[in-house]
Amino acid sequence: MGIQNVLIEGVSGTGKTTIAEELQRRGYHVVHGDRELAYRGDPLTGLPLPGPIPAGVPDPIAWVHEHHIWDIDKLKAHLADDHAPITFFCGGARNFPDFVDLFDTVFVLDVDRETLERRLALRPADEFGGNPAERDLIMQLHATKADIPSNAISIDATAPLALVVDTILSQCRPSAT
Repeated sequence: MGIQNVLIEGVSGTGKTTIAEELQRRGYHVVHGDRELAYRGDPLTGLPLPGPIPAGVPDPIAWVHEHHIWDIDKLKAHLADDHAPITFFCGGARNFPDFVDLFDTVFVLDVDRETLERRLALRPADEFGGNPAERDLIMQLHATKADIPSNAISIDATAPLALVVDTILSQCRPSAT
């Protein structure tokens, strides 16, 4: 039997990293996509984009967001690894349409506007969403539901952490327990 691969997505501030850490605390295998798979690249070709943001880009924050992609070869290597009965991939990438169908289950974390604003206000300046322009972009993405897989199971991430994780686990195949 192969491994079960689960993607946990959502806009910045919905709790992907917190949930990943709780899953790890409970003994599950987790890949932090934004740390282990992400790089700045062309979302159409996958080619890396070295160097600073190109001169003349009208909205540098949106440009950085649009070019935050995952390395599909590294992702496929993780997906093929069957050392754990289930692997949770937490994070987001603009090239998700190229790989979302490789997952057995896809969840999207959702919170109300007020919760998202409160969480983002607590972010340090060096973390994405830590400055007003980044928060504005995140709030726009939240309002439009842009950059979210359409086949995802929505999870209310305003509930207590243990309940959110229990809800995710309850919707995974029985072999995940």
